[in-house]
Amino acid sequence: MTAQMIAKIAAFALYLGFMIYIGLKNAKRNNSSSDFFLGGRKVGPWVTALSAEASDSSAWLLMGLPGLCYLGGIKETFWTAIGLIAGTYLNWLFLAKPLRRCTIAFGDSITIPEFLTNRFKDKTHLLSLISVLFIVLFFTIYTASGFVACAKLFNSVFGLPYHAGLAIGLIVILSYTIMGGYFAVCTTDFLQGVLIFSAFVISSVFAICALGGPSEAFAKAAEFSGKALQGEFGEEMLTKFTENKHFSASSVVSALAWGLGYFGMPHIIVRFMGIRSEEELTKARRIGTTWMIISYIGTFLIGTLGTAYLLPKVLSGAAAETVFSETMLKMYPAFIAGIFLCAILAASMSTADSQLLSAASAVSRDLYKGIIKKDADEKSVLNIGRITVLAIAAVAFVLSLNPSSSIFGLVSYAWAGFGATFGPLVLLALFWRGMTNKGAIAGLAAGGITVVLWHNMSGGIFSIYEILPGFSACLLFSVIVSLLDKNKDPEMLAEFDKYKEISKNK
Repeated sequence: MTAQMIAKIAAFALYLGFMIYIGLKNAKRNNSSSDFFLGGRKVGPWVTALSAEASDSSAWLLMGLPGLCYLGGIKETFWTAIGLIAGTYLNWLFLAKPLRRCTIAFGDSITIPEFLTNRFKDKTHLLSLISVLFIVLFFTIYTASGFVACAKLFNSVFGLPYHAGLAIGLIVILSYTIMGGYFAVCTTDFLQGVLIFSAFVISSVFAICALGGPSEAFAKAAEFSGKALQGEFGEEMLTKFTENKHFSASSVVSALAWGLGYFGMPHIIVRFMGIRSEEELTKARRIGTTWMIISYIGTFLIGTLGTAYLLPKVLSGAAAETVFSETMLKMYPAFIAGIFLCAILAASMSTADSQLLSAASAVSRDLYKGIIKKDADEKSVLNIGRITVLAIAAVAFVLSLNPSSSIFGLVSYAWAGFGATFGPLVLLALFWRGMTNKGAIAGLAAGGITVVLWHNMSGGIFSIYEILPGFSACLLFSVIVSLLDKNKDPEMLAEFDKYKEISKNK
């Protein structure tokens, strides 16, 4: 074993060991399911902001998007980033305070299904059941993308077999998520957010300087693009660059539509519910939005300049998603490269842990305690939550077994699923008095089914990203059914009026 390999192993072992330590340290803080799933609403603005953005970004920020950019998808990367940054800001601005306030007002809800059930007085529990089913489905797909990223990273850095890397990622993520709960997840996500940010800023500056300054760097990237379009790097690269060159207006709309997803992401909006005071949300919004803008600039720079920086090495196909790791390995001494490569691991883990926790909270509190055993004690709920984490991770592991899996593809499907099923419902629950239980159930089902069907179609109108038709279907069915149903529940109306009156006085 070489000295360089030992240095990289040391960097990864240090990082992974520290993550597990955080899980052990926070294990004793979980005295109730509220502590385990929401941190008792005691988390500060810095941890809230960076943990929200780190859990949002996932490995696709360091692997999926840079890989897309490397293959000539500069336009798609740019418009997707614009949509996501706008969505992030609007989510913090319009959703954060009302959601925290409303979840407390309606039964001190600590999960999104629980909030929707309490808000719409769903005595049938059908709304909760459908919510849990969609959460488990889309979070399993989303978690699989994180496992794929871990496997690709370990394969790229250490030459480990894909499945061995998959197993390592699974074990570490499960360790601190099951032990530490929300406190551990937020703390690790905060540290991972700092690491991701630092890796992008420092490495982008380094790459520009190494290529001779801004003008020279982008000229070399443009030269690579020209050669790719002439077929000098093979047929596959020629096809990809040609496809990306003809980026249509409908593709721009699809890329911008990514921003709609934020309103329905349980693992992101739960951060709004867990902050210790709503007054701190303004500060958290500024921190989170700034982090997003700078990180996406870093994504663009690494993916674009990596084409010229890595020459004569050329990455094609699925290997393009390793452009960040390949750049780090070439740019830094082994130990420093190992530390920065942990940013990819951080992105994978920060999303997977949050998703596992959100899915577990939905199953244990909304399905088990809410429907199956209403008198379940806190210990039983916690145990069911931990078992759920294991079960979902196991299924996600199976979905991740194919080495050709696309991180970008898995994330885009799950993102559309959550954005379309929960986004319109959360917005309507917070801002529309006339929303009814039947409208919520109809909208939830319409949005989820539309996404699944649309995703499995191809060509023509089906080339539009499925979040747009799914979000529209959910919104349309929710409003139409609610108007036909007419909200006559005096208790529901009185509670909503009381919540709005409190909001006015804040």
